[in-house]
Amino acid sequence: MRYISFILISLLVLQSCKENKSEANNTDVTENSKRPNIIYIMADDHAAQAISAYGHPIGQLAPTPNIDRLAKNGAIFKNNFCTNSICGPSRAVVLTGKHSHVNGFRMNGDRFDGSQQTLPKLLKEAGYNTAIVGKWHLHGYPEGFDHWNILNDQGNYYNPQFIKIQDTVHINKKHIDTTAHWTTKLPDTTVVKGYATDLITDYAIDYIDEKKNSDQPFFLMVHHKAPHRNWMPALRHVNKYDSVQFPLPDTYFTNHENSTASKEQLQTIYRDMYEGHDLKMTKEKGSPELAWNPWKTDFERMTPEQRAAWDKAYQPKNDAFHDANLSGKALAEWKGQRYLQEYLSTIASVDEGIGKILDYLDANGLTENTIVVYTSDQGFYLGEKGWFDKRFMYEESLKMPLLIQYPEKIKPGTVVEGLTQNLDFAETFLDFANVDIPTDMQGKSFTGLLDGTENNEDFRDAVYYHYYDYPAFHMVKKMYGVRTKRYKLIHVYDDIDEWELYDLQIDPKELTNLIDDENYDEIETKLRTRLAELQQQYKVTEKEFEKAPKQRVDNAYKQFDRLRGNTGSKYHHH
Repeated sequence: MRYISFILISLLVLQSCKENKSEANNTDVTENSKRPNIIYIMADDHAAQAISAYGHPIGQLAPTPNIDRLAKNGAIFKNNFCTNSICGPSRAVVLTGKHSHVNGFRMNGDRFDGSQQTLPKLLKEAGYNTAIVGKWHLHGYPEGFDHWNILNDQGNYYNPQFIKIQDTVHINKKHIDTTAHWTTKLPDTTVVKGYATDLITDYAIDYIDEKKNSDQPFFLMVHHKAPHRNWMPALRHVNKYDSVQFPLPDTYFTNHENSTASKEQLQTIYRDMYEGHDLKMTKEKGSPELAWNPWKTDFERMTPEQRAAWDKAYQPKNDAFHDANLSGKALAEWKGQRYLQEYLSTIASVDEGIGKILDYLDANGLTENTIVVYTSDQGFYLGEKGWFDKRFMYEESLKMPLLIQYPEKIKPGTVVEGLTQNLDFAETFLDFANVDIPTDMQGKSFTGLLDGTENNEDFRDAVYYHYYDYPAFHMVKKMYGVRTKRYKLIHVYDDIDEWELYDLQIDPKELTNLIDDENYDEIETKLRTRLAELQQQYKVTEKEFEKAPKQRVDNAYKQFDRLRGNTGSKYHHH
């Protein structure tokens, strides 16, 4: 009884406060109704090459019509870069608007300090309802969100585990502020039957549906697992590109001249992919048993019906592979082709999901006042230099796709050439929401590039990059560097100490390291000076250049060799 009285008294107090503030409140409501909703959609490992709006030959053969709608109705960014090309750190940069060494999340496996200032917290304080659905991947639970429903860890494509906030108080929520101190929130973990991309899309639409008539604007982060490794398409797409011959990059076989880091990586498609887990290859003709598959959970969690449909779709193409009896170069090319088919058919459901969200906004009159963003947490290799994955400071993994529609402020067909980064996302959303940008954020709002009030050339002359995750998966060395409109200077360090310099105008594929070319000495000096200035500006200290103990590096190579199944496997291409 005392509990009910307490709630009634609280409601009366709230009511009298509301009456006292009614004028101010009306202004708030007017302000709120003008403030845009923000839907931030981020895929995992979606290369710009695989978005047809970017015009790459691969994207043309596997079009993404719904993602392209954002470019048509709004803006496409041609020079958008990440600060640290790897999943967790990229997410931390987007949330904080700060470089990895400042937000404290330098590499996967670090712990994200959720108590720090973040974009959702700032928007929430400013009156937004905030939510995230899909991949979180930052350890711990999300903070600063009114609603969340996230994948457990990396998540799985089939029948994934979701963790969501549960309200333990079941009184009519319309009359009670559920964020008040008498509400306890407990996370609830459930395995949900279905396909991750479709589930995340549905949860996003459910949330928008619930908030669409509120006078409170919303900020929704929709984080897809797809197209992260191991690229498992939805059952409706498993044979989507079987008859398409994708062009393998002309650098697919390359000797990585003048780059030790490129020689020593473990992310070459035809050497380092797991035949069963990644490429869905089988042990022998007529059998559905997968070849090398060290992580069994992705397939074992499928229902018998899902697995039967999967095997039925893959058996004929896998049997045809066994009949072909490929080896050497032909086998390496076949693997590249199979990878692209898997990767691109996994993207098909992401594109459909974007279409569903855009259609929902159109049907409910929400399009005009909603910012819709599509991006990825970094770039990705689709066979360039023979690789998959990311991490390097070369263009394919440094460049992030970015497309934004906001009819009220962005003209259809806008092309942004300015040097932008994921470091700028938080500042830009705060700017659009008319919220003060904290002075300790390290990026800058690019709203001026979108509404035409700022010149592409003037926005930024150089971007800073720093990757720390070594020794780790794929054994890509630590590196930092600077990229201007035309040049790129990279310092690769830890168990090596090498500099690389590229002239992107004459060598867009970054095959010729010019560090020892005396014709570029003057340019190199300028780039080193700019690099030092950026490191000072972003408060990079000596701590960031620490090296890993040799024993740890040696052990990592051994561990990845074991995981690769290097025991003379029939498929291993030396």
